[in-house]
Amino acid sequence: MIALLQRVSEARVVVENTTIAAIGQGLLVLIGVQAEDDKAVADRQLERLLNYRVFADEEGKMNLSLRDVRGGLLLVPQFTLAANTRKGRRPSFASAAAPEHGEAVFNAMLAAARTDTLQVEAGCFGADMQVHLINDGPVTFILD
Repeated sequence: MIALLQRVSEARVVVENTTIAAIGQGLLVLIGVQAEDDKAVADRQLERLLNYRVFADEEGKMNLSLRDVRGGLLLVPQFTLAANTRKGRRPSFASAAAPEHGEAVFNAMLAAARTDTLQVEAGCFGADMQVHLINDGPVTFILD
């Protein structure tokens, strides 16, 4: 599972001209599910996301997690993150999860996230989405 984490001051997802998800300060995380991923992988990745220290403390150092700052979490499924781009001019999606499997793993992660006390929002699996964000910093990490 690949997660592209971005610290945001705000973010939202729009589908067919309708905002379906929005957060203020927090994390926008694009999620790429790979064929071998399962619920255990999703649970581990979620714990990393919730506890990854990317927010500034009172001294300006990145020592605080999403849980520490009580920020929002916006999870967005993104199939293209699982692409192999190492050679050629066209990405290969051989390592990406099949749509049904990818959706099941993404939904398992989303369900687990919603058991936390944080605000959790999500994009729509398989939809044509427009993702709007204000990247704070900018701060962006890939968690693999």
